This record gives sequence, C-alpha cells and structure tokens, in this order.
Amino acid sequence: MCGICGEVRFDGGSPSVSAISIMADVLAPRGPDASGVVVRGPVGLGHRRLRILDLSDRSQQPMIDADLGLSLVFNGCIYNFRELRAELEEKGYRFFSDGDTEVILKAWHAWGEDCVSRFHGMFAFVLHERDSGRLVMARDRFGIKPLYLAEAGGALRFASSLPAIVKAGGVDTSIDVEALHNYMTFHAVVPPPRTILSGVRKLPPATIRVYRRDGGFEDRRYWDPPYSRRAGDGAMTRRDWQEQLLEALRTAVKRRMIADVPVGVLLSGGVDSSLIVGLLAEAGQRGLMSFSVGFEEANGEKGDEFVYSDLIAREFGTDHHKIFVPSANLMEALPGTIAAMSEPMVSYDNVGFYLLSREVSRHIKVVQSGQGADEVFGGYHWYPPLVDSNDVVSDYGRVFRDRSHEVLRTQLADEWIAGHDASGALLRDHLLRAGADTPVDQALRLDSNVMLVDDPVKRVDNMTMAWGLEARVPFLDHELVELAARIPPEEKLRDGGKGILKDVARKVVPSAVIDRKKGYFPVPQLKYIAGPYLDMIRDTLHSQKARERGLFRDAYLDRLLDRPSEHITPLHGSELWQVGLLEMWLQAQGV
Repeated sequence: MCGICGEVRFDGGSPSVSAISIMADVLAPRGPDASGVVVRGPVGLGHRRLRILDLSDRSQQPMIDADLGLSLVFNGCIYNFRELRAELEEKGYRFFSDGDTEVILKAWHAWGEDCVSRFHGMFAFVLHERDSGRLVMARDRFGIKPLYLAEAGGALRFASSLPAIVKAGGVDTSIDVEALHNYMTFHAVVPPPRTILSGVRKLPPATIRVYRRDGGFEDRRYWDPPYSRRAGDGAMTRRDWQEQLLEALRTAVKRRMIADVPVGVLLSGGVDSSLIVGLLAEAGQRGLMSFSVGFEEANGEKGDEFVYSDLIAREFGTDHHKIFVPSANLMEALPGTIAAMSEPMVSYDNVGFYLLSREVSRHIKVVQSGQGADEVFGGYHWYPPLVDSNDVVSDYGRVFRDRSHEVLRTQLADEWIAGHDASGALLRDHLLRAGADTPVDQALRLDSNVMLVDDPVKRVDNMTMAWGLEARVPFLDHELVELAARIPPEEKLRDGGKGILKDVARKVVPSAVIDRKKGYFPVPQLKYIAGPYLDMIRDTLHSQKARERGLFRDAYLDRLLDRPSEHITPLHGSELWQVGLLEMWLQAQGV
C-alpha cells in the first residue's frame, strides 16, 4: 500500500519536479517508509512506500525496467503475484525483486491490457512505455485504490488523493454543480469521473486507460459481471449455494493474508468482521490481533458494540484491543478526519475509522475489514421493498436519496442548482442498463459498482491510509462477488438481509453475533448535534468564507441550526452534518 503521483506532458515540455514533490509530500502518510521521484523526458513519477511485501530496497518505486523500457508507480497489492510470477518465469522473464510491483511490469510486457484481468487484488497503477511513449493507467474492479487526475498548466497530473493534486496548485477548484447535486441527493456519493471540484476527475473502477504520445486516450472497462442466473443455476439448492459461498469466502480471506508483515482484523462484532476472524482461526491463524472502537452514547443511543466484539475475541482467542473514545477526543479528531478525506464524506464512520486506524497503526501495518458485505449480499433495508417494484428508479430513489431535485431547489442558492435532476439521471442510467434480472439485482449492482466505491470503500482507504495502515476487504474479492451476483435475490434478502451469508456464518461463528439487530460504527454525537458540535458547525456556516461561497439559502441553514435533530435524512443522517461537513472540507482543502 502506497501513494502514487506524477505529471505528464504531451506538448514537449518537461514535468515539474516541484509539483511532483509537493504531491508526494502530501501523500507521505500513505507511505511513510520510503519515497522516490523519477523524471525522464515528458514523464515524472512520484511514490511514497509502505513496506508490506519484499521489505528490501529492491522493490523501491518508481520502478524502472530498462531492458523492457517500462517505468511504473503502483499502489495496492496483487494477492496472486507469486502464481503470476511463476507463470512469467516459465515464459522466460527474470526478476530482480521479490514483491508484486515488478510482476505488474512483466505482466504488462507479456500480456498487455489483458494483464489486469489476471490480477487478484486492489490496485491503481500508472505505467509508461519508453519506446512507444504511451502512458497506461488502471484501477481495480471496485476502485479500492484511488486515482485522481487533473489538467494543470498544459500537463496531466495524477495522484492517490485529491488534496495532493490541489496542493500542487494550478487546478480549477470551482465547485462542480452536478457533483454538488450528487453530494446533496445521492447520500454524498459522487460517481466517477466527477469530483466535487470541477478541475479534478477520477479514473472509474475496473477501467484501463491508455494515453497516446499526443495526449489522446481510450478507456476500456475490463470487468462488469452480470447480475443474472446462468444456465443450470436453477437446479442449485440452498445448500449448494452455501457450500460454494463458504469455499469462496475461505479463498478470499486466505488470499488477503499474503504479506511479509503481520495481518490483523478490524472487528466491529458484526456478522461480517466476525466471519473473517472465524475463517482465519479455521485456517490455523494464531496470535491474530483484532481491534474495536466505541464512543459515548447520546440521546439514549448506545455508542459501542463491545459486547459482541468481546464475544468473538474470546471465542477465537484473538489478541484483542478495544479503543473507547470520549466525546472530547472525538472533537479533537474531527479536523484531522476531515483533512484526511479525499472528497467530502458524510458517514459518521469516518471518525471511527480514523481513530481506530491511529491505534491499529501503532501495532501492525495490515488489517482485513468487513466492508462490502451489505452491498454484495443484500444487507440494507432498501432492498426488500424493491422485490415487487414496477418502477425501480423511483422506488430506489424514494428509499435512498436524501432529498428530491425539487426539494434541493429550495435549499441551494440559485447559482448552485444543476439545471436538471442530475442524480435522477444517474440512477436511470445505472439501474436500467442491461445485465440484471430483477429490480433487486439492479439495485445490488448499482450499490456494488457505484455507491460502494465512493462511500464505504473510499472511507476505509482514506481513514486507514491517513495512518499508513493497509486495509484489505475480502468481501470484495472479485470471484466471490461474481458468485454472489448469481445467487437469487431471495436467498440474500432472507432473515432480515444477508440471509445466505448468515447461513454460512452459522457454520463458523457463534449465533449470538448473527441473531441481533444490524450494527455499525455508531457515533451518536454526530447524528444528534448539540453542544460543542453544534457550535463548531454554526461557526463554520457563519464564517466569512462560507458566506462568500453562498452555497445554501439562509432560511434553510437557519432551520437546520435551530432544530438540528428534526432534520434527518431517509438514511438516518443529519442534514446539518451534511451541509456543515461540506463547508468544513472545502475550508480544510483551502478551496
């Protein structure tokens, strides 16, 4: 896990070493162990390294293979790199390092664009071909690893975080009104290629982009699994699905143990993280470190789930660490949490992951985490109402969207209102495209391919990497997801959601963590905003910068500030936190 950045000129000019160095400095928390910058001709590459595989200097980046004429910067982990290396050695390739970075170089030379389909893992990489002048960018299937892009002074810049690009200067930082529409109505999810800033874009997941020497480029989406039943799936029994799923889960968890340093688990005590711990114990893992976080309660809402994480820790004998965060510590951590966001994210989980990651990074460098199970296996409350839907776009929007286009027009100032229902168009485009059998399949595909990428997955990456911690997500193993996409929706929606996953979990973990109300990282102080939290947001929204920006109508802000607990979105989020977080993020980035 690392941070990558660079600048490419297509006009015959030279890349700015200063800009690359500035971006690399911003990315230092992602890779605190080593750094490097290489400039050759029109291409400059920067890298910050977190040593996980091949701890020697042989795997330093930027990595250059002079014999092949290839240069590379890479962020992520290729879990099957050893198998690929053996295959490449049979083809005659010779290696000078023992990690996964060099395998990408050789794999590109051997298989070209097809190499990405062979990779099991999470990755964002940029590769330059010396002889052809082509520049290649690729991102993993779920966008677990980020890759932001911007045009600046006639050059193309890229980085693992948006703040790194902004810090280097020369970028249009005006607000993209369609992205603002997404943020306010699609639960802060801004799908690629947009970001909240007009001048910064992001490469979509499961995409490989090849730039020609003249700056023109082509994109290819290399993975798009059907959410439909194959011939013969109708004959599968519930037990058949369970057996296939359990084996796929074992493989996904085992793959993510590959490292030259210890690997731990973020243990919330829910089904997903508990199942990871159980499968690791089943595979013979000993001395496993697990970590949980909890907060003070507010409005009678409990702020921790230690009773369940403790149960799992005892059951499987993990070296368990509990982190309790007093309210005062939460306030202190909010500025760092917001600054660590590549894009504004409203989930209360952010500060939980930020503080948990700070503690975990004092012990280990790699953890497995349970993100993705709800989107892949139907764990959210908005799926069951779609079973008999005759209008999936409207029905999904009714349960997921924070507000309609019409309501948004009464809240945003006139100059910031998109000319059309941008989020409604986005939902139609994604939900109604071919390749999904039922309305539930359509919603699961949307959530797995769009919402998941720019909410839970981005949240985990940003908050863990703020402390140089690598998070791996076995529920997003692409072969596991391909299997899950075939499983009939009714098998997922059973038992209050994630039915088929719960069936499998009962074979591995105690039923007490399964037969309970769905949990999450509860941070009630940020849902029921009062006291110093209310003062902080009021000061932000009344600041000169916020007034000059003028995103929101004064009457709307007055209503939120007067009675913040009465303005809760359909997904149980605070409207005041949503608007306040956006302004705090913009100010944190100097926008």
